[in-house]
Amino acid sequence: MKELLKLFLSSLPVPKTNKYMRRKNGKVFKHYKVVKWEKKAIKELEKQYQGEPINFPIKVEVFFFLPDKRKRDIDNMLKTLWDVLEKAGIISNDFLIYETRTVKIFSKEIKGTIINLYVYEENLQEKEELILLLKRFNNGHSPI
Repeated sequence: MKELLKLFLSSLPVPKTNKYMRRKNGKVFKHYKVVKWEKKAIKELEKQYQGEPINFPIKVEVFFFLPDKRKRDIDNMLKTLWDVLEKAGIISNDFLIYETRTVKIFSKEIKGTIINLYVYEENLQEKEELILLLKRFNNGHSPI
């Protein structure tokens, strides 16, 4: 697997899904904490990468260094992170993320985020095995 980029953020993504507020007219806007985090993260990423946005399928590994064991939803953090990768010009669109691996690491020493980007390589053997399992399931058989 060919590594493309290793990126660092000094903080954790603020999950915007839980931080939206609505006005009476129905207009949705981002909470100030989300906007503040996005601006900071974009600046940090732009300092690390000035090339053209990646425009091909990629695999992304994300390591969240958490200062405590407070409940945090990975999926909401990832949505915010994907948006920032686009806005910072790292990737042209988050639909190009074909595979992800996300790890929470608890550390009282440091908090932050490490993002590794790789060229996505389709695993044909795994694909065929999964297709067979799904066909069995769709035909009313136990997939195992």
